[in-house]
Amino acid sequence: MNIVLAEDNDILRRSLSFFLESKGFVVKQFSDGKDALEAIKTNTFDLILTDINMPGVSGMEITQYVRQTIGSPIPIIIFTSSGVEQTELDCFDIGANEFIAKPVSPAVLLVRINKLLNKRS
Repeated sequence: MNIVLAEDNDILRRSLSFFLESKGFVVKQFSDGKDALEAIKTNTFDLILTDINMPGVSGMEITQYVRQTIGSPIPIIIFTSSGVEQTELDCFDIGANEFIAKPVSPAVLLVRINKLLNKRS
């Protein structure tokens, strides 16, 4: 299973990538939303994990591209440190499958990933 991980916090991105790779996933890491979006345009992935606020292109813009421009059903999980309820609602409105507040628990993330991927199988 190939995963895009777009997160500008280096420590979080590397630790989540290490954890997911230890569980058998192939993770392509990006610290910039623009680079992640380019990879999504040119490769096939099974899941997108993205921070909402990133340099270049935001997680919301990535989600809008995937849902509206290419019409893909690929599962998308958005991370944010924002505690604003409207932000969460906006993420779901544009097509995110899950929303996880930071700090991200790797164990909880794995449960949500498996839930989303098993639905698609």
